[in-house]
Amino acid sequence: MLNIEALLADVKPLAVHDGPGLRTTFFLKGCPLRCRWCHNPECISPRPQLLYREKFCADCGNCVPACPTGAHRIGAGGHRFERERCIGCGSCETACLHGALQLCSRRITVEKALELALEDRDFQRRSGGGVTVSGGEPLLQTGFCRAFFMELGKLGVHRALDTSGEAPWETLELLLAETDLVLYDFKQADDAKHRAGTGVSNRRILENLRRLTATGIPIEIRIPLIPGYNMEQEDLEKAGRFLAGVPQPPPVRLLAYHPFAHEKYRFAGRSDTLPDADPPEDAEMESAAGILRSFGLKVLW
Repeated sequence: MLNIEALLADVKPLAVHDGPGLRTTFFLKGCPLRCRWCHNPECISPRPQLLYREKFCADCGNCVPACPTGAHRIGAGGHRFERERCIGCGSCETACLHGALQLCSRRITVEKALELALEDRDFQRRSGGGVTVSGGEPLLQTGFCRAFFMELGKLGVHRALDTSGEAPWETLELLLAETDLVLYDFKQADDAKHRAGTGVSNRRILENLRRLTATGIPIEIRIPLIPGYNMEQEDLEKAGRFLAGVPQPPPVRLLAYHPFAHEKYRFAGRSDTLPDADPPEDAEMESAAGILRSFGLKVLW
């Protein structure tokens, strides 16, 4: 069990927005959704991926001989990275002395993940925190998550699963016995609008949420409020009706959209899909909360 591996994008110690208390959050690679407002675009691909921060590049050329596929070239215009040639081996990251190249993925075993998770155990314990597995979508690497959570549970560490719910119910159910809290993303109650914003239907997501709320496991619904997408009264009322109608309606946390991930799209070589919108103001957040509360829901933001 300790040798089971996952493809990891990043680890964030002392996180404060990924569940109660101070937490160590593991971001796994791969996601079935393509949310236009995604703030972790480097986690979307399920494969190793090289991030190129061109502003740090000194055109030194150290990466050229290090790359086995010729993805890096130095010419009259400086450094050119031919991303389609990259196989994600990470050789150029080691050769780069200026931090311009970073391999966003590494294989990590449950044993190594435990070591990292327990480095801040004193802070976790004193704050009522623990460990969160996020992504991407952690349900794409369920074997690792289950083994990792089992080991954490033996040590009395609080375990939170941050998921979109876009997976077969049997996959989600496999983790429930080893999970203390589910952070469940909820984008849209309308299927057509959900498809437009994320690229997938919400039917399985909503059905999984209905079944999940019937289990009695602690859940926090997380709604990212995206201007122009799900902040209209009609959208919020439809969400409120659905959430109030599940077997045991969980609390809802509203998350304000922010357009601060533009550079991450460029670093990952992805088309920037972030909406051109300002973050919702406090009055807008409170108005949205009021609409959801009118359905009897507990709402935080």
